[in-house]
Amino acid sequence: MEAVRPPPTAGKFVVVGGGIAGVTCAEQLAVHFPSEDILLVTASPVIKAVTNFKQVSKILEEFDVEEQPSTLLENRFPNIKVIESGVKQLKSEEHCILTEDGNQHVYKKLCLCAGAKPKLICEGNPYVLGIRDTDSAQEFQKQLTKAKRIMVIGNGGIALELVYEVEGCEVIWAVKDKNIGNTFFDAGAAEFFTSKLITEKSEAHVAHKRTRYTTEGKRKEAKTKAKASNVGSALGPDWHEGLNLKGTKEFSHKIHIETMCEVKKIYLQEEFTILKKESLIFPRDHHNKLVKTTDKEMWPVYVELTNEKIYGCDFIVSATGVTPNIEPFVHGNNFNLAQDGGLEVDDHMHTSLPDIYAAGDICTASWHPSPVWQQMRLWTQARQMGWYAAKCMAADSLGDSIDMDFSFELFAHVTKFFNYKVVLLGKYNAQGLGSDHELMLRCTKGQEYVKVVMQNGRVMGAVLIGETDLEETFENLILNQMNLSSYGEDLLDPDIDIEDYFD
Repeated sequence: MEAVRPPPTAGKFVVVGGGIAGVTCAEQLAVHFPSEDILLVTASPVIKAVTNFKQVSKILEEFDVEEQPSTLLENRFPNIKVIESGVKQLKSEEHCILTEDGNQHVYKKLCLCAGAKPKLICEGNPYVLGIRDTDSAQEFQKQLTKAKRIMVIGNGGIALELVYEVEGCEVIWAVKDKNIGNTFFDAGAAEFFTSKLITEKSEAHVAHKRTRYTTEGKRKEAKTKAKASNVGSALGPDWHEGLNLKGTKEFSHKIHIETMCEVKKIYLQEEFTILKKESLIFPRDHHNKLVKTTDKEMWPVYVELTNEKIYGCDFIVSATGVTPNIEPFVHGNNFNLAQDGGLEVDDHMHTSLPDIYAAGDICTASWHPSPVWQQMRLWTQARQMGWYAAKCMAADSLGDSIDMDFSFELFAHVTKFFNYKVVLLGKYNAQGLGSDHELMLRCTKGQEYVKVVMQNGRVMGAVLIGETDLEETFENLILNQMNLSSYGEDLLDPDIDIEDYFD
């Protein structure tokens, strides 16, 4: 006899996802509708809360990301009810979701904030580790304590931070681009960072100020509840804070970068031996590319790159980006999907289905964007989208109209790489600007790197690395689109305080 399904619980608003977008959305809805129950459905026993929020300028913002037990969220907002379960099915026509625990939840408005999952270079290989959430970051730390050499594949933010933070372990870093950090940097900025990478790190660590993971006890107790297949929410900034990323050896830094290549094949030790393949030792001389010496040491796993080089290692870190986590919502529902696999959303965060919104990494912005904004699936945008989606849901429920949030006027992101403050503004890499743009540069090696993207005399983007104190000035210059042709090179002259011109 079929088990009797419990009666559905109904919430005017249901949010799926315990990451930054989902929690921000639920919090905003709870504030807008204090007498309504807001249901937050999350597969993880912990949620990601934004703390210490600071508006740095009109659009730039800084905040900490704190991983907390969901009970803390319920204590702060008594009308938020957290349901700790994954989603099994969405029945959009019935305005209902079924959860893995066998319950169903009826909604009037639903916001999907289920994030994204890592693209693994090889599924099911025990030596390939994807780093996406806190569980996988802790698994990485555990594996690293036994490692003499690892291979990192990928060129995004996690790969960048990883290779810098790892100590006592050889790191071979394979990137498909000419430069490291291609998502964020041009060749000049990459060179600025590369020189820092291949020099020894000083022992003194600069204290990070953003992420704090404080739920070890709660996490262990809840481990049994969370299914292994459930993807946790994305890591916040400074995700490596509190993790001891140290291998077995006594040196701090040993990194070799292989550019313009991808993974061709992965061999386990047995297969590698049978095929009589040969691998290379860790390159000692960065300048002499012709020296190739066969590695006599046996490794658990080997990676053949598309440049024909083979390296052995203890394990491989796959940091090749993410794909929107749209399962299981798409099954039986006619969502419009973007080319990158995300749920298409309009300028009010509506998906193509009535009463269903989406925010964060799961969605793809499908409106006509501002000329100086682009979606990049970063935690700042997750917060902005979650906040704005809640505003849109509230306005639609009350029959009000709402203007697009100002944060979508300009792409603005502040982060840290290699202990340098990094500010990215607008079309900072001249994305989509064509060939008629020009770059202005100012660089003090080891201290700061400033790049400004100009088009028709107007600032379209900027990269600011180090303590430049220029973020607010360039944010204003991009937003007001003033013609600066007459200033020429003076714009970046360190002896001229450009703020005096434009205050």
